[in-house]
Amino acid sequence: MEHRDLDAAIEQLATAIGRDELQLTRLKKRKLLLKDHIARLESKLIPDLDA
Repeated sequence: MEHRDLDAAIEQLATAIGRDELQLTRLKKRKLLLKDHIARLESKLIPDLDA
């Protein structure tokens, strides 16, 4: 849910007049960190077939 919220905030900020590039970069970085965290959690749910 936070990932989707960040996506919406990034889209809104990216189209804003006089946007804050630093804030936009921080939001994108946070979104990427969340995406990586979600991927790690999903990976733990899938059993390792090589074992």
